[in-house]
Amino acid sequence: MDNKIGLYISGQPQGRQKLLTDIHAIIMEEDKKVLSRVEQMMGKEMIVYASSGMMKYGLASVKSYMSLHVMPIYAAGNLSAKYKLLLNEANFQKGCINFKLADQMPLDIVRQLIADCTGIDLLKMREDFLTSRKLKRRSKG
Repeated sequence: MDNKIGLYISGQPQGRQKLLTDIHAIIMEEDKKVLSRVEQMMGKEMIVYASSGMMKYGLASVKSYMSLHVMPIYAAGNLSAKYKLLLNEANFQKGCINFKLADQMPLDIVRQLIADCTGIDLLKMREDFLTSRKLKRRSKG
């Protein structure tokens, strides 16, 4: 584990450290294309996992909860629906899953979520979206 990531996790409340370490390990094991680093994102420090220069996941520990940001959920709505059922004790936002306790984020389901997201290329999805917008504009005008 990168020293800055180790320091970030060890600086969190004792009761959160194992879960954060386990989720970090799952992301790194399942999605070999991401690089991890600690940085500021959305006004808070977190572990950011980037692929092709874009944030794909984020893992944060804030005052009253922890958060797993999963950007592929934005792009693949079926993933969101699937994991809202499987992680029904966690609180889903648009692209993140907030949780307070390990019981809300069973590691086997987190591993399955990351495995489902591994093949999603956010950069290609963005490029395809922008291309489709250009084509729609051309056909209208």
